[in-house]
Amino acid sequence: MVRHVIIWTLKDGLSEQEKIGALIKAKKGLEGLKGRVEGLEEISVMIDNLESSNADMLLDSTFTDEAALAAYQKHPDHLEVAKFIKEITCDRKCIDYII
Repeated sequence: MVRHVIIWTLKDGLSEQEKIGALIKAKKGLEGLKGRVEGLEEISVMIDNLESSNADMLLDSTFTDEAALAAYQKHPDHLEVAKFIKEITCDRKCIDYII
């Protein structure tokens, strides 16, 4: 099994309403990949952060193996969601590891 974790920060200049809408859309898009991408075992997106946070969104996902993660990266449904996320974020940190 492989865990894939990403933390994003939204771009400056979004109103609070735009920020909330973007986070909800990204969460729904990413979590909607469950059952549509082979090898994707679990996926959850956290957007309800405490004030002490210095990032806006966290993806926590689990794949059957490294090949499944690589296939997910190229999956058309994932690419569509990733395109939107790239439009709304300014920073991305990722860590992948075997569990």
